[in-house]
Amino acid sequence: MARRPNPVLTRLLIPLLFLYPTLPAAAEPTNPFQEVRSPFEGDPRAIGDYSRGCLQGAKALPLDGPGYQVMHPERVRYYGHPHLVDFIQNLAAEYAQQGHGVLLIGDLSQPRGGKAKGGHASHQSGLDVDIWYWHPPRARTRALTRKERREVGARSVLNGKTGTVRSQAQAGVFAALKITASDPRVERIFVHPIIKRDLCSHYPTPPAWLRKVRPWYGHDDHFHVRLACPDTSEACQAQQPVPAGHGCNRLAWWFDEQAQADRRKARKRYQGKVREQRRWPQTCDHLVPNTTRGD
Repeated sequence: MARRPNPVLTRLLIPLLFLYPTLPAAAEPTNPFQEVRSPFEGDPRAIGDYSRGCLQGAKALPLDGPGYQVMHPERVRYYGHPHLVDFIQNLAAEYAQQGHGVLLIGDLSQPRGGKAKGGHASHQSGLDVDIWYWHPPRARTRALTRKERREVGARSVLNGKTGTVRSQAQAGVFAALKITASDPRVERIFVHPIIKRDLCSHYPTPPAWLRKVRPWYGHDDHFHVRLACPDTSEACQAQQPVPAGHGCNRLAWWFDEQAQADRRKARKRYQGKVREQRRWPQTCDHLVPNTTRGD
């Protein structure tokens, strides 16, 4: 006899699944930024905005360093503005010094920024990085092999039964987010709404850095860090400032059953942005010579 679903568990899982956007596969037109495998020389400049930009004078993040390892290097997305590379190295060293282990680093940007294949609307100007919450125990004692880095995937830190961050992962998750958000270079950190909710519950008096932690679709297996535009990148387009306050009093929309239709519409808009092939700024033309613009 088939087992009947647990109604309590079902109520918890449906909102969780709803928050994870599924992006259908689609053929992407040729994008010259996806073809280059080396940075463009010159003074470091983040150009355009995070979702429509490029990167000059990129620096490669070494694949291994104190407290971190770069995952999926075959994607060639370990380039960033020097500010981003320095930030990652500082963050990883402090995280390790506090005894939390290593950080596994996901995508930064392509060697010259621009739109990457699948999964990202941003990461185009060298100021975004994805950092995994989880790491395999063996990564504490040795560098993962190239084969392991290709095959190991990020894992969710959410407990589907309780609708919370897994108890064994909570200390590391909260520590990583606190250290990250305390860095003045950080503009925003995108996390799953449940993680933001658990952070708000963890701190009876929400600290000032919590305002940078923003709820967003997915992000249950990694957090997305975005740095502010460097002062030396005059062509970098900043986002609107993060709203004042810690944001803990504005989480209801993500969990309210009556807001499901509204969330569904918002998710479709987000999916469309991820799939969209926007024209890169004219200022980026010189980074990909002998090509036509994405007009």
